[in-house]
Amino acid sequence: MSQEQSQRSEQEPIKYGDVFPIQGELAEKTVAPGDAALMQTAENTILGHIQKGGAAATMQSAAIRNERAGLVDHNDMSYDAGLGGVSITETDLPGKRVVTESIGGQVVDQYSQRAPLAPPAIFEQSGGDGGRGGAITIGEALEATAMTARQKPVDRSDAAAIQAAEVRATGRINIVPGGVAAAAQSAASLNARATSIDEKTKLVDILVDATSKLPSDRPVTRRDAEGVTGAEMRNDPYLTTHPTGVAASVAAAARINQTKLASPGREADQGV
Repeated sequence: MSQEQSQRSEQEPIKYGDVFPIQGELAEKTVAPGDAALMQTAENTILGHIQKGGAAATMQSAAIRNERAGLVDHNDMSYDAGLGGVSITETDLPGKRVVTESIGGQVVDQYSQRAPLAPPAIFEQSGGDGGRGGAITIGEALEATAMTARQKPVDRSDAAAIQAAEVRATGRINIVPGGVAAAAQSAASLNARATSIDEKTKLVDILVDATSKLPSDRPVTRRDAEGVTGAEMRNDPYLTTHPTGVAASVAAAARINQTKLASPGREADQGV
């Protein structure tokens, strides 16, 4: 009898509650290959790699076992991941960075990584600037591109860089419907078929009000700049970035923010 029970248990699919310390509805859902693929994409996009021992690796291992047992199909995706999406957020604290990975809004994994100590000023809220301490946000960096490269037609590398910026601003890999990344991708596709330069959508058309198209925004960091630069280069036929394009603006914003952090009293000295 115990052998029969063991055989039946081996045919039970691995669920989220079996591999993550969670409760609720998600805990009873089967880990599907599509879920694991989404989390892998999120980790690659936001962290730059698949985190060893992270949510993506754990989900991939469980999904493979479920698929080999014939309990799920290769293209299966859970309702929670498909509709609610997956998200990864990074929170910078003194000396460490906390990474939180979620599925359908429920946290499945959270861990910390060592990070360089930043001046306390980055964590202090300052009145009159939305609590950002005067730092340039990702949305503002995108809007700056509308001025520096305003007449540049949107291409695949621009769209990829804008999507990477949106992902890092929101912490979600899902493209925001009606958002700046969706508009950029649509423009890049249309521009590829346009026969005249005058018919092509320019960066200024997409980015002039980028901040209002982002559901959330935050100050630009060096990691953001690296992620956006990598996305722009990978999608450029010459593996380069535009000198006044999206990556350049985000990188400039990151440098300015870093300078402000290194000199927390500078604004006060200037009477700002």
